[in-house]
Amino acid sequence: MTIRRGLAGAVLAAALALLPNAAQAAQSYPDPQPITGQQIIHDPTVIRLKSGSYVAYSTGGVIGARTSKDRVQWDDAGNAFATPPSWWYDYNSTGDPWAPDLSYRDGRYWLYYAVSSWGTNHSAIGVATSPTGLPGTWTDQGKAFTSETTDAWNAIDPALITADGKLWMAFGSYWTGIRLVELNPTTGKAIPGATVAHLATRPDAPYAVEGAYVLKHGAYYYLFASYDACCAGVNSTYKIRVGRSTSITGPYADSTGKPMLAGGGDLLLATHGRYIGPGGESIFQDKGKDVLAYHYYDGDDNGTPKLGLNTLSWTNTGWPKLL
Repeated sequence: MTIRRGLAGAVLAAALALLPNAAQAAQSYPDPQPITGQQIIHDPTVIRLKSGSYVAYSTGGVIGARTSKDRVQWDDAGNAFATPPSWWYDYNSTGDPWAPDLSYRDGRYWLYYAVSSWGTNHSAIGVATSPTGLPGTWTDQGKAFTSETTDAWNAIDPALITADGKLWMAFGSYWTGIRLVELNPTTGKAIPGATVAHLATRPDAPYAVEGAYVLKHGAYYYLFASYDACCAGVNSTYKIRVGRSTSITGPYADSTGKPMLAGGGDLLLATHGRYIGPGGESIFQDKGKDVLAYHYYDGDDNGTPKLGLNTLSWTNTGWPKLL
């Protein structure tokens, strides 16, 4: 999801901020784990590299990069690309990519990202590959999936998962929420004519659920998504909800049984104290543990978006909780 959703997102955020949420107020959330150095980020995707160090990519710049040796001290590492690939300008006049997703398979690192403009679903998800995962080493492979104004979905906010021996990509946003499509594992691009599954939405416009990430744990697939409005600083109302399914294609439901296609989702993380509007999440593995990466808007720093990291733990009923 872009850091600059625009006026519509800001108005929605301000309106939603006026609505009390008793459940949110009653629930306590852990603060993000302490980090130092370059903390400013939006829509982070993080991975522990084969070298043992860490890299994070994000919305901003030509896919902004941060690196760390210990997951505590983070340093600015420039951008994934020196210049935007020329085809990006067909979808965004500024060549501004959004919401990357970083993964490793078949001996290469894979970086997915979205290019679009405010208020349109004329959008594309691109893919690049690298032998090291570090900025400056990426080769762009072009479009992996696109959407047009005639489609009922929006090709932004990609998130990859391998399930049932197949490669899948969750994606989507406004325009009816979260979707899923199968990819060709060799090219990393959508299989032509593949069915686009519907995983989560809201019961009313503007169907504010986006930024999905799917994780397999035990017998279930867990769908994490960002609900409500981002990108309005201290007025942002983003929050992270989660549901689960025994099938990668759904249906997903929360712990009460409410389907995520009907607006369901257990609240995992929401505004608390200075940590406003957490969302834009992804999950990576580090030393055998799942770690949630997200951005929040710092209420003590004029709403600046910063990196949040929390370890995921699991209850005895199989639901995630944050440490």
